[in-house]
Amino acid sequence: MKYTTRQSAILLLSDGTIFHGKSIGISGKTFGEVCFNTGMTGYQEIFTDPSYFGQIMVATNPHIGNYGVNDLEIESDSIKIAGLVCKNFSFNYSREDASGSLEDYFIKQNLICISDVDTRALVSYIRDNGAMNAVICTDGTSIEDLKKELANVPNMEGLELASKVSTTEPYFFGDENATYKISALDLGIKKNILRNLAKRDCYIKVYPYNSTYKDLTEFNPDGYFLSNGPGDPDPLFGAIEVAKEILENDKPLFGICLGHQVIALANGVQTYKMFNGHRGINHPVKNLITGKGEITSQNHGFAVNKEALESHPDLEITHLHLNDGTVAGMRMKNKNCFSVQYHPEASPGPHDSSYLFDQFVENIKETLSKTM
Repeated sequence: MKYTTRQSAILLLSDGTIFHGKSIGISGKTFGEVCFNTGMTGYQEIFTDPSYFGQIMVATNPHIGNYGVNDLEIESDSIKIAGLVCKNFSFNYSREDASGSLEDYFIKQNLICISDVDTRALVSYIRDNGAMNAVICTDGTSIEDLKKELANVPNMEGLELASKVSTTEPYFFGDENATYKISALDLGIKKNILRNLAKRDCYIKVYPYNSTYKDLTEFNPDGYFLSNGPGDPDPLFGAIEVAKEILENDKPLFGICLGHQVIALANGVQTYKMFNGHRGINHPVKNLITGKGEITSQNHGFAVNKEALESHPDLEITHLHLNDGTVAGMRMKNKNCFSVQYHPEASPGPHDSSYLFDQFVENIKETLSKTM
């Protein structure tokens, strides 16, 4: 391996703080909200997760790219993060079933990446000062020009992003001869959610984010699903209305992450932007119904207001995040509806919470048995 020099690069935060590093070779600049993920593996799934749209990802694991990429390990059809910040970027990889290098993967999709950054210092800074907008620059643009451009980037609070990642046309997933039919509202759905439903004998029709309840009912589904996705849930008026109508008709409903927040808003329970969010594959959650603990994968910058949920007569908290006591799951007492703030479909894991898909199917079975 010959020695090569690399272009200097910077990460500029909206408060003026600068972190220095090196470009991996893709010239340009990219803007987004800076956040960090504490996962030790699964970087390709993170990069392609639609929930990360509009965010610059800081990897806390020191080595990124060391096992390359695999064409099957994706959560959507393209990279969704706005940019990557890491300590050591591995141009070489060693993995028998890798289909290529992370460098080539980034080059094909023109993802701007800065490496050789003191990510421990950066993550500590974000933890102390909160998530904020930032720009990665690898093309030598002056600091003053970058500050002017960064000032015009909208804040994540109040930002509707589901429309940027949702399908534009309905599509089917799974075996058309499956026992159960699901209508899924795509707010940024992950492929592994669809895989988990399909392997539980479900045939899914996925609808664009702006579909109506009438649209979803045309499939004559046995249950409804509201997906994960990026951005603030507050501006998703159409999705909130869909959730209200599903609940009014008392149909089985399951929501994950953004879908969970939409269900809360449909019940009049407000959400809020977190200081720096939860992102990683090692978040501890307690199931208040069973008393058991779960290690979970999480990716969210908004959360449901705990006090408002506790005072709601028709809702109850089912899961709590053990690090900070925030709401990790809820269910309705008078409707066939539950939701969680984390990812039970996580790939490569953990899989402690995969039972939630079984619970959804069981709810559908019970509803169907009552109508027979």
